Amino acid sequence: MHASVPAAPVADFSALTERALARLRNASDDARAALEDPALAARVARVAVVSDFAIDTLARQPALLLALAADDGAAPLPPPQLDAEGRADWATRLRRYRAAGSTRLIWRDALGLDAVGDTLRGSTELAETCLRLAHDALEDEFERRYGALRTPAGERVRLVVFGLGKLGGGELNFSSDVDLVYAYEHDGSTEFDGRDPARALDAESYFAKLGQQLARLLDELTAEGFSHRVDLRLRPYGNAGRVAWSFAAMEQYFQREGRDWERYAWQKARPVAGDLDAGERFVDALRPFVYRRYLDFGALDGLRAMKAAISAEVARKELADDIKRGPGGIREIEFLVQALQLIRGGREAELRGRRLLPALDALVAQRQIGEDAGDALADDYRFLRRLENRLQMLRDAQTHALPGGEAERARIAAGLDYADWDALRAELERRRERITAEFDALLAPRRRRAAPDALTAYWRALPEAGEAQALLDAGFDAAGDADAALRDFARSPGVRGLSDAARARLDRVLPALLQAAAASSQPMLALKRLLALLHNVLRRSAYLALLDEQPAALSRLVEVVSRSALLAERLASHPLLLDELLDARVAGPLPDREELLAACAGFDASGDVEEALQAINETRQALSFRIAMALRDGRQSAEDSARQLAWLADAVVAQVLAMAQAEVAAAHGRVPGARFAVLGYGSLGGEELGFGSDLDLVFLYEAPAVEGGAASDGARALDAPRWFARLAQKIVALLGAVTAAGRLFDVDVRLRPDGAKGLLVSSLASFSEYQDERAWTWEHQALVRARFIAGDAGLGERFEQVRARTLTRARDGGKLRGDVAAMRARMRAELDRSDAAFFDLKQGEGGLVDLEFLLQYLVLRDSARAPALLAPRDTPGLIEAAERAGALEADTAAGLRGAHLALLAAGLECTLDRRPRRVAETAGIAQARAAIGAAMVRFGLREG
Repeated sequence: MHASVPAAPVADFSALTERALARLRNASDDARAALEDPALAARVARVAVVSDFAIDTLARQPALLLALAADDGAAPLPPPQLDAEGRADWATRLRRYRAAGSTRLIWRDALGLDAVGDTLRGSTELAETCLRLAHDALEDEFERRYGALRTPAGERVRLVVFGLGKLGGGELNFSSDVDLVYAYEHDGSTEFDGRDPARALDAESYFAKLGQQLARLLDELTAEGFSHRVDLRLRPYGNAGRVAWSFAAMEQYFQREGRDWERYAWQKARPVAGDLDAGERFVDALRPFVYRRYLDFGALDGLRAMKAAISAEVARKELADDIKRGPGGIREIEFLVQALQLIRGGREAELRGRRLLPALDALVAQRQIGEDAGDALADDYRFLRRLENRLQMLRDAQTHALPGGEAERARIAAGLDYADWDALRAELERRRERITAEFDALLAPRRRRAAPDALTAYWRALPEAGEAQALLDAGFDAAGDADAALRDFARSPGVRGLSDAARARLDRVLPALLQAAAASSQPMLALKRLLALLHNVLRRSAYLALLDEQPAALSRLVEVVSRSALLAERLASHPLLLDELLDARVAGPLPDREELLAACAGFDASGDVEEALQAINETRQALSFRIAMALRDGRQSAEDSARQLAWLADAVVAQVLAMAQAEVAAAHGRVPGARFAVLGYGSLGGEELGFGSDLDLVFLYEAPAVEGGAASDGARALDAPRWFARLAQKIVALLGAVTAAGRLFDVDVRLRPDGAKGLLVSSLASFSEYQDERAWTWEHQALVRARFIAGDAGLGERFEQVRARTLTRARDGGKLRGDVAAMRARMRAELDRSDAAFFDLKQGEGGLVDLEFLLQYLVLRDSARAPALLAPRDTPGLIEAAERAGALEADTAAGLRGAHLALLAAGLECTLDRRPRRVAETAGIAQARAAIGAAMVRFGLREG
């Protein structure tokens, strides 16, 4: 069953198709008989309009016509055998195979059986097959002649053939050359294979010879044409460089001399023949060269330079009708997508794909390209690539230029089902205009509103000249102080040591920052914070590039630092967070608990623990920054923000626990059948964490009862108590370790049984016994907010049982009230920092700790009769549970909810601005205090 032939073209191609059919009938008797079928003749006629090359190939290989007639080329053709006995025929076999495979692709494309993606993939697979066949045959020949190349240790070393460009991306056009780079993993020699040392070949010579013969076998023009044109100019130093490079030499080259265009070229690099596993290892090792760890707007200048050079060539050679390099052509879509990949791929692994259309989809999913624009670009790309293929299919020519002759134009238009050339040309121009508009929005030279000339002239005159009046005129009230700070900055070694390119960026960025700071609510404060940030950014030109290229980030930066000391400090300490100012997700919905856990999971600590900790901390910093921005911008409540910060801490602790377990197990083995759990107390347990809060942690373990006591199974075995003590110590150490990204969290373990005098980790049995026999009332209060956060879920359930039994025990109401009131009075006397001017939001009378004590008292008093009080740990949840249990009246509960939100919001606002949690009493704060105070009096926890 064959697909129907597309509608006949409007133009008359009867003479062309009759000549083609006559050639094929004369090619063989079998072909003549087959073409008696009108359906087959119609299909061949359609192919003839599209491609002279296909008809030439079918005439040379008439059996191919019969194969295509049978199944329309549904399956790829069987590859040829390149055996040693047929060495003289290798070139012929490869060329005939490539011609047949290409004709199969034309057949399926012309008859509408394949989409353009299928054709690109088919062209790629055909090239790869020829490459691998040729490489493997030559490799066998070389090893017979010279011996295998081996390291001194006897390890065999093979050539790696890297495919770059569209071959690497799996999107090779129909008649493209193949961009190859030859490399090898280790140095060696053939003498280690037992050959004569005097006639031995070293690795570079061996693989250079092999690579040159491979290129010749594929590229050399014979009576059968060529297999694939080979381009080796993308190797280091181009044609002037050695033909084959060791991995070590290539890495050193890229570290010292790698240029932006090489990053662009190696984005799509893929091993396509030879030692594929070694090739993948090298591509992985090269990733930091291709993709920077930060948002890399500095790559735009390099891409602009590449595009300018191409545009100059187009203009010089009058290539406006070149659909690859001309305006609105294929290259502009490629540059657009690959530029965004280079900018963001270091941070977003999902953007690192080699293929263009999946990369475009990923950019849309990450909201770096709008959905409508992404759909349009994808459609335009498919249109241009199909047109490109048809231009090349006509005569197997490596062309991207629109045809000049009327006959060729008519054939191209008809083959693509357009009424005539004018209709096709109109469609092409519409798409090219759309592509250019999208391309210009990203890569066209900067067109932004410049800072006032006075500020620019003032800054460029520093430190020797310049008048502070320019600052006063701009809006700096303390112009003298601002002038002194800027002169010191201009004199600093960091500024004086900038390269010309970085200094040019700073000269554009700083006046714009001055203008924005002057317009802020606190110009001098904003300036001081901005200069602190710039001191750190100067060493990393990519961040200057970000601010230079993205005015939105620059204005957002000034807004953030002028309103939040905490965020200003974090930006100055960790410039990587500047990326967050441009992340589209910053303004979108915040991650939920599962997404936060996923974001912090999977960091590999098997190699470098410090590197893994730094990666985790960078993720934590970015997510915490995003939460802070959402709170500061009013996009979510203080309660939601505090809850997300607690979830983020949970995720970090879970990952650090996994790292700690792996380290201890590597040194001492594991304790078979044992379990471990991390509990969160205080604000972590209550899911009300603040910015910069420490973590209150308690550690539990449970080991099986065995004769002699449970112990680990490693060579340096430890008994269970010491093994789990070592694990807990490792967790605390990893959380507090200082890396380049700072430390993760400070940890407080004083809430464990017996406090600072007790063991760092407790068995579940001893923890339970302590709660039953020796714990104070305030320790049972602390248990109200305790929850399992990481480790063995089964042990977490056992902890919940102990907690429930402890909290629901029978209590003397009067004694309970007295214990809670006495402890609260003692804490307030020692910790309350309120005075006549400021109220301590946490420890002050009517503050957050009063509310916590009140709710803890109600849980201890009533949970035996109302078990629902045991479930919540957070303050809003406890208030709601107490109201449902009848422990709180509705109006009291409503007042406490409002009070909690007001005090929590005020506290987070203080920490965002790096202020102590002490505030001048406003009407809202007074109302919150009154609601909490009245409830404390109502339940006898404070005198009225």
